[in-house]
Amino acid sequence: MSTSNPSPAQIKRWRQYLADERAEAAVYRDLAKRRTGEEKTILTALAAAEGRHEQHWLNLLGDHAHPPLRPSVRNQLLGLLARRFGSVFVLALAQRAESRSPYASDADATDAMAADESIHEEVIRGLAARGRNRLSGSFRAAVFGANDGLVSNLSLVMGMAATGVGSQVVLFSGIAGLLAGALSMGAGEFVSVRSQRELLDASQPTQITLSAAASLDLENNELVLVYLARGMSRDVAEHRAAERMGQFSCDCDPSLSLQPEQFEATNSHETLGTAWGAAGSSFCFFASGAIIPILPFLFGMTGMGALVLACVLVGIALLGTGAVVGLLSGASPLWRGLRQLAIGMGAAAATYLLGLLFGTVVG
Repeated sequence: MSTSNPSPAQIKRWRQYLADERAEAAVYRDLAKRRTGEEKTILTALAAAEGRHEQHWLNLLGDHAHPPLRPSVRNQLLGLLARRFGSVFVLALAQRAESRSPYASDADATDAMAADESIHEEVIRGLAARGRNRLSGSFRAAVFGANDGLVSNLSLVMGMAATGVGSQVVLFSGIAGLLAGALSMGAGEFVSVRSQRELLDASQPTQITLSAAASLDLENNELVLVYLARGMSRDVAEHRAAERMGQFSCDCDPSLSLQPEQFEATNSHETLGTAWGAAGSSFCFFASGAIIPILPFLFGMTGMGALVLACVLVGIALLGTGAVVGLLSGASPLWRGLRQLAIGMGAAAATYLLGLLFGTVVG
């Protein structure tokens, strides 16, 4: 397509691309300011790549580049978050933004630019994965705790209300559900994470090979069996055993001296999180979720009006938790929010119908 005399539609589209490229480059520069070492280098390189894309649109626009347009709302929000926080949430949003680049289907963008955007998504995915690993243990407990609190206590409140009992009974039932659920979630999460950590600790290799190596029988070197049991190939196991026995004065083949089992154990612990952190998050977030369905009753509302308001409040909260999960996973926040809403309201509706049936039978 000729660009010597661009159409108004082309000019408008190119100017928007230009504004967004500038905004994305600024986001990466702001994120780089909060990083050090390799991550800072990667983010700075991404900003430079966006600068090359910016120059492409400047060349096409020529005199039409002014006055500059405002970036899209998404990029404005991304820029604000990058300047204020620089967290994994920003990287997750940036990952999603890169995945939705229109360059692959735009004839005015080069193939190299489209390829750049695809690679940028993978680069951001890798950077975001580090942050996701750091918070995944406690975050998992927090999200599940809040969601369970919202859904289970709303279901309990609606089920009790459907039986025809008084509003005070519904309120006390909701408070009891909050306390019982929060304590159960906190205790269960603590036991779960502590047990998983104990299993990891039991599987992590010890350093006994260092102290025992000097006394081993060279002709029946059982040290090789240790490394074979850890999953190494025979060549690597024999090389490691020879190192332990002091047969090498230099590390002639560094590739055989790596210790993947140590890295694996470290990453597993990091991803799992701490038992107290998971338990505390689970308790607090379950309680914060479970209190929402009983708020109308706490403030004196009764009957169907209280139930409807409880459903509205819980629905908003479910949309929020689903959206957060969607943002962190790089998926659509709206779709994840609607999925959470449908599941939660479906469970509450089923419990309400069962409460009606139970109330009718008892009555």
